[in-house]
Amino acid sequence: MKLTLVSAAILASSVVPRLGLAQDKIIKVDGSSTVYPITEAVAEDFQGENRGVKVTVGISGTGGGFKKFVRAELDVADASRPITKAEIEECKKNGVEYIELPVAFDALTVVINKQNTWAKNMTVAELKKLWEPEAQGKVTKWNQINPAWPDAEIQLYGAGADSGTFEYFTEAINGKSKASRGDYTPSEDDNVLVKGVEGSKNALGYFGMAYYLAHQDKLTAVNVSWEKNKATKDAVAPTTTNVNNGTYAPLSRPLFIYVNKKSAETRPEVKKFVDFYLANARTLTTEVKYVPLPDAAYETIKSRWAKLQTGTVFGGEAAIGLKIEEILTREAK
Repeated sequence: MKLTLVSAAILASSVVPRLGLAQDKIIKVDGSSTVYPITEAVAEDFQGENRGVKVTVGISGTGGGFKKFVRAELDVADASRPITKAEIEECKKNGVEYIELPVAFDALTVVINKQNTWAKNMTVAELKKLWEPEAQGKVTKWNQINPAWPDAEIQLYGAGADSGTFEYFTEAINGKSKASRGDYTPSEDDNVLVKGVEGSKNALGYFGMAYYLAHQDKLTAVNVSWEKNKATKDAVAPTTTNVNNGTYAPLSRPLFIYVNKKSAETRPEVKKFVDFYLANARTLTTEVKYVPLPDAAYETIKSRWAKLQTGTVFGGEAAIGLKIEEILTREAK
């Protein structure tokens, strides 16, 4: 009897499961678009060395990733800010134990169009005047921030509400997480923000340093001065050196992965993936234009991971202006 293409396909589909052919083991990661370039680079190299394991990396934003993580839908959550008190409670309610692992530093970068010649230096107070909730519909022109600047409408681009970048920026600049004007163009996809600022002389936006460095031929990074900066009162550029020496404040921040402890304990491929992540974090973080942690910090983090030490050192709050050394001396709870 001759098989038609259809009957052959049906036969093949019924035979394959019986043969017990190996399916890819899938590691599910989702969360921060800021951390995404690091995790994607790690996943690509890991899969190259571990055939039969597939790592899926989503970019639903830190908040979006944690929504899935607290329901045990992810093995790993990428996060550009620490887990919150509400998320900690959801983890407890759902029996999800987690391991908090800082993997890099980022300089959250305020950017302007290359044609903007007036706002290359800004104070935190000026940024607050522009981004605070009270500015909505009222502070719409550059000369309202500084009388010496143009009488021109500002186009604003920033992180979406599910983004850890949004939460960190609003707390660092406005003094309260998620407190922001709403009349701007939001997105969890940083590439959308890049294109927006590239397209208008009067635009201003903010996102992770890696996205700025990838487009620095078309964007200018704003130097930021902060009256609470203990190191300097000058306007400071977002650079690797300034992140490491602590002068780029308050917009330097740690980046994290959070690992589901059950996944790490019961699925060898997850344990192997995180081992690989920490072993290669320094190299791949540098490769994608973020700031690696000091070697001693990675050793401390590897030790915590080896013990599968659960909990957070942040108590559900952001770490505004903290150095990695200060973070790592805390005990997880």
